[in-house]
Amino acid sequence: MAGTALSFHSIAVDAHDLPSLARFWCAVLDRQVLHEADDEIVIGADASTVPGVTFVPVAEGKTVKNRLHIDLAPDDRAAEVERVVGLGARWVDIGQGADVRRVVLADPEGNEFCVLTPKNSLID
Repeated sequence: MAGTALSFHSIAVDAHDLPSLARFWCAVLDRQVLHEADDEIVIGADASTVPGVTFVPVAEGKTVKNRLHIDLAPDDRAAEVERVVGLGARWVDIGQGADVRRVVLADPEGNEFCVLTPKNSLID
């Protein structure tokens, strides 16, 4: 298979309070603010490591479940859920059953994300 001319560069997140939401995700992901302006804040491990997360301002509030969300794969799900909730996330019930292998949380602006069971690959 031939190489692709595209790479996953960044995921954009709509936000009301860009600095606050960027700080939350920096703490969750152990990242740093790489660029900050009124119309965007970019966070990442460093300026050369992709993907990054870009926060952009929106006027309207979140009203429905995200159609795209972040999945986090920890070494210890219970410990990471406790840590992330301590940073300001909250538990969310989107109708998931008791048998699911993920915990659904929301960031301080209501964007859902999942904390999975530990993973060794993209398909386990």
